[in-house]
Amino acid sequence: MISLVNPVVYSQAFAEGAALLTRHARLVVEMARRELAQRYAGQFIGAVWIVGHPLFLTVLYVFLFSVVFKMKIGGTYDLPLDYTTYMLAGLIPWLSFQVALSTSCLSILSNASLVKQFVFHLELLPAKDVLMALVSWFVGMPIVLVYVLLTQQIVYMTWLLLPLVFAVQVLAMLGAAFALSAFSVFFRDLKDLVTLFVTIGLFLMPVVYLPDMVPRAFRPLLYLNPFSYMAWVYQDVLYFGRIEHPTAWIVFVLGGLAGFALGYRVFRRLKPHFASAL
Repeated sequence: MISLVNPVVYSQAFAEGAALLTRHARLVVEMARRELAQRYAGQFIGAVWIVGHPLFLTVLYVFLFSVVFKMKIGGTYDLPLDYTTYMLAGLIPWLSFQVALSTSCLSILSNASLVKQFVFHLELLPAKDVLMALVSWFVGMPIVLVYVLLTQQIVYMTWLLLPLVFAVQVLAMLGAAFALSAFSVFFRDLKDLVTLFVTIGLFLMPVVYLPDMVPRAFRPLLYLNPFSYMAWVYQDVLYFGRIEHPTAWIVFVLGGLAGFALGYRVFRRLKPHFASAL
């Protein structure tokens, strides 16, 4: 019971997980590359879909909310840039995170042969799915930066914080992937619950609307959603150009570190029972 709240235990789990992934980083990259190549093999435009799919979703959301619903903000100190930048700042990290949530549920279930027949670091399977999910980030983030440069003619110093924010997001994604891939082995309905969540998840965060637009009675739900803090941090970096949400930074950074350690620890605890459950 004490180990559940012992920071030393989680520090050890973090160090062990980070060391394992660092040691096998090349293998994870190769696994992701091969799966992406196999996924689009034989298709007419093939690997173009790797970039085309997240790009299409980004353009679709921009068109829907900026053009159809004609959301207009910007030009003030409180809201310095336009609505498109505001939305993209939170949308891009969420697109990559939602893919990781969805695919990680099947990381172990879809590789039963590796679990039963080979001596293999199973932790690399959800890590591979997280790496593949990051394609949306690497496609979308340059779009945001170029859009701001072309339309606003500004460069924020906060952009220098992007590597740090990205690293924390990756840790959070890995932690979620470890936990979901492990739990899904024993609770097969989990993947359907996650699918439902990622379908509506965008509308549970302050991404396509401002927090002030939410009725006061429902506003606490934004603060109960851990993904809201990720959106606020990215908005600070890309949209506001200043630390507008200091509490969000604390929650996001500590949550990412703790989430990685907790997810890895859950995976290692359940890993010995995977073979009997598959």
